Order: sequence, then C-alpha cells, then structure tokens
Amino acid sequence: MRVGFIGTGEIAAAMVAGLSGRGHDLIVSQRNSQMAANLAAEFSDVRVAANADVVAGSDVVFLCLMADVARDVLAALLWRGDQAVISVMVDVPLAELAQLCAPASDIALTIPLSAVATGRSVLPCYPDSDALRALFGESDTIIAVPSEAGLNAHFAASALSAPLLDLMQTGATWLAAQTGDAKGAETYVAGVFAGFLRQMSVQGADFDQLLEGLATEGGLNATIKRQMADAGAPDALIAGLDGLKTRLKL
Repeated sequence: MRVGFIGTGEIAAAMVAGLSGRGHDLIVSQRNSQMAANLAAEFSDVRVAANADVVAGSDVVFLCLMADVARDVLAALLWRGDQAVISVMVDVPLAELAQLCAPASDIALTIPLSAVATGRSVLPCYPDSDALRALFGESDTIIAVPSEAGLNAHFAASALSAPLLDLMQTGATWLAAQTGDAKGAETYVAGVFAGFLRQMSVQGADFDQLLEGLATEGGLNATIKRQMADAGAPDALIAGLDGLKTRLKL
C-alpha cells in the first residue's frame, strides 16, 4: 500500500517505524525536514516528498499536524475521492476534515502513541476504518469507538500518559537515591508495571483484580494508595480530565 504522512513529528515517525518492512511504500512530508531525512536514512522503504506529492502518491494519508497548521495546509492540497484519510490530530473535528479533504470521504480519527512503533499498541478509531485495520490490525489492537465524542474522550484518557510516567519517574528517582543505581531503579519500576500490563493482555485481568491483589490491609501498596488518596491525588486527576472537556467538546 502507498502510505503518506502530512506532518513528520514524533507520532508520524513512530507509525513509520511500525509500518516499515511490511511491503508498503511510505512517503513522508518535508514539514520537519530533519525528521523526514532521518526516517529516509533509517528505513529503505521511506521517501521524502512535498505535501502535494505525498497526497498525489498515496492510497492512505495520515494527517499529523497541529490544528492551526492543518487548516492552512490541507485545503490547498488536491485530494482524491478514492483515498483514505486518517487523522491523528486533536481539535480538528470530522466534519471540518470532510471539508478540508474533499472529495475524499473515507475519513477516520485515531490516537496513536509512541508504542505503535513496536506494535501491541491500542488504537481507538472513529469511525471504524478498513484502511487502519489493513495497516495496523495484525500488530496492534484497534478499538472501534461508537461516536466522535467517545473518540475525544479517548484523547483525554491518552493524556494520562505524562502524569503516570511522571509518577513512575518520581518513584524510580526515590529508589535510586536509596540504592545509588539510577538505571537499575528505572528498570525495576518499569518492569513492575510492565508485569501488570502483561497480566491484563495475556491473562485477561482487569484493574479491579490487580488492585485487589495489592489491597492487603497494612501492606505497603495499600499504605501508599491511602496516603495518595488522602492527599487528593485521585481528585486532582479527575479534575484534570474534566478540565479537558470544553476543549474536546465533551
């Protein structure tokens, strides 16, 4: 398949890495010239082209721009009715994309994160997209979301990434201060959480089951969980998510 990327930032690079080597012709735009050049140098199936040539030469086009830039760039391109367009952009609704990318009508929204580079990531999608499934369905989990509002709620949930990683980094920094081994501390903290995620993906465990296993009264986990709840951490997280509702039209 001929797959193009308008906008060449970190997420586009992760998708390119995930797709490379699967027999596709990958075309990245020149918008981030250094990133584009690095991708073309790293992957033999990647070439760099101007935005117009990316659209002209692609069966599927991923849109990876900031919203204000997208409004300036996309309307000037010559789209085709036989193309699939997949946006990874927040703040550009489906109805607006239909106008910007007309006459293309096979348009979907999704939320790739950096893990898409290595597979086994989760891609919420609205509406369901045959093109996305053809490209990532074998390597990643695609969740068809029933509404655009639901997809936007997933955008909010994806913002859990930084605060949760920040907490893990804080814990690893504390551990390293006790042991003197910063790398070992990061490896241990990351491995602990990777183990829980494997339980969910392989054994079908859910959050309730994992928390129940850590809920021994007086245990270390229960003690820290209670202290963080008393400090208002869960309420702060919900407040932060609720604060995104207006922007995401929820």
